Amino acid sequence: MPALEAGFFVLQWRTILPKLSLTLVALAEWVAKEDIHQIRMKTKTQKGEELKTGKKFLEKSQVLIFTDFSKVKTSDIRKLRQQLKEVQAKYFVIKKRLLGLILKEQGIEVDVKGLGTQVGTIFSETDIEKSSAPVYKFFYGIGGDTKAGRAESVKKIVGAYDLKKKNFIEAKDVLFIGQLPSREVLLGQLFGMIAAPISSLLYVLNERAKQTVETK
Repeated sequence: MPALEAGFFVLQWRTILPKLSLTLVALAEWVAKEDIHQIRMKTKTQKGEELKTGKKFLEKSQVLIFTDFSKVKTSDIRKLRQQLKEVQAKYFVIKKRLLGLILKEQGIEVDVKGLGTQVGTIFSETDIEKSSAPVYKFFYGIGGDTKAGRAESVKKIVGAYDLKKKNFIEAKDVLFIGQLPSREVLLGQLFGMIAAPISSLLYVLNERAKQTVETK
């Protein structure tokens, strides 16, 4: 670059630089006064909405199931939400501190901090038997094809709370209940167990009646 052109370039840059600096300072001041204030207000509003929604769900619920949703795909969470609709349950992600406030207001004592790093709560209008089954099935299903992977995946069910009985249900108990057949299936099996001996007895009595008739 010729000396004359270089000198002109330096002169122009010295003229532009102060103006650019003033523009950047003004922009920073605007962000500090306006934009960040709006972000803070928005965050506060969002927290208020989350609290309102959480309280609304809690009022209608019989059971809460707590899950760790870390490393769970967003698409899988959407599937879980769809599946939970069948048992009148909703999957709601809310900050642990806000969840703790909601529960505390209702006199519910749960160590929310001890539930995991990222907690998603299932608010269910049905009992633990009905609501735990699809939750267990979901986490078992996303665990992959190996037994070890599925066993690790279901560990994301970290506990539950029965709002009617007012007691916390340990994760191992939630897993056990979730694997049980539905109440209807259990009743059917019980009926079958009761009916089988009765059917056998009726068969024997009928055969004896035939023999008696033949003897006469």
